[in-house]
Amino acid sequence: MTPTTFADSPQNSRYDVVIVGGAIYGSSVAWFLADNPDFDGSILVVERDPSYSACSTAHTNSCMRQQFSREINVRISQFAADFVKNFRQHLGNDPRVPTLPLQSYGYMYLADNEAFADVLRESQKVQASCGAGTRVMSAAEIKRDYPFYNVDDIIAGSHNLIDEGYFDGATLFDWWRRSAKEKGVEYLANEVIAIGRNATGTSVENVTLKSGDVISCGTLVNASGPRAILTSRMAGIEIPVEPRKRYTFIFDAEQPLDRDLPLTIDPSGVHMRTDGTYYLAGCPPDDDPAVDYDDFEQDHSIWENKVWPVIANRIPQFEAIKLKNSWAGHYAFNSFDQNAILGPHSSVENFIFVNGFSGHGLQQSPAMGRGISELITYGEYRTLDLTPFNYDRIEQNTPFNEKAII
Repeated sequence: MTPTTFADSPQNSRYDVVIVGGAIYGSSVAWFLADNPDFDGSILVVERDPSYSACSTAHTNSCMRQQFSREINVRISQFAADFVKNFRQHLGNDPRVPTLPLQSYGYMYLADNEAFADVLRESQKVQASCGAGTRVMSAAEIKRDYPFYNVDDIIAGSHNLIDEGYFDGATLFDWWRRSAKEKGVEYLANEVIAIGRNATGTSVENVTLKSGDVISCGTLVNASGPRAILTSRMAGIEIPVEPRKRYTFIFDAEQPLDRDLPLTIDPSGVHMRTDGTYYLAGCPPDDDPAVDYDDFEQDHSIWENKVWPVIANRIPQFEAIKLKNSWAGHYAFNSFDQNAILGPHSSVENFIFVNGFSGHGLQQSPAMGRGISELITYGEYRTLDLTPFNYDRIEQNTPFNEKAII
């Protein structure tokens, strides 16, 4: 990721919007606010780690899909596809801005039982109603289109070759930050260590920085990724977001496939896809607890005992492969319903959430950043109605579940 110039100290003692966290969501909200001609306020982004080396954005696999079980999640990804495919236009036709190709090899969900096959069929109906190109395939159809799969245990699959696949999320992130700064957004290398509320507790008044500076703010946005609960607790708020470790492996095949490998979600939970001239695979651990915020230790036994056996069984050509690279990153995991938590707190009204994306954050960042900027500017969502993600569902114990979580 291209370095962003960070200020050492804030230029002002008050900002209209203070965003805690400057990775993909902090930068998305900042850019959409700064790009909106109806918003003329000041914006401060506070980032504790200017290297971004440990953030979820740095460890993303950078893909998008329309295969969700909720219509609003499909619509969100459709806007992401439009934003990526028309990236330069969305950034004002700036000739410096590169084009961002979207490699639409699609996601391939595989079902080895009728219950999950029914889930795929029901989700396909939702996706089709939104205009998505998903089709449910029999095992024979999968084998016809992708002969390298072993489908002996597969009942059905779902696949979409339109606006699903890899995109360059790092460049998207770089240009949001660069453009936001050029539009007047201030990025500060510092850390919020306290949040001050008014006497009645109904509004955030200021934040205290690790440097000792106290900054007044009109609105506070929690864009802290896996550390979201640490930020919310400073305001006396609990949210069900925690860091969950996810493992990624890059490998080379002695016998490369003769066509792109869709992002394949095996019934085991292992996923794999084409990654340039190599291939990428990943999975959650079998035991999937919250982990320490600084725990990025790789577990190579997961590769030896789970990932490699699964991918070699599913694609026999992957019996002879060589591991080239690997890493562990964190999901900002919403343990309540695996969907985003957005919008204002029920009683601390100027505390805004953009948290808990549970692994599909990068692809949702254009629509969610736009939506939060609308909420701050107009007091309402004006494009996509994102109210199903509002924080109040947490307090009311009404989950908005998403079935298609990887």
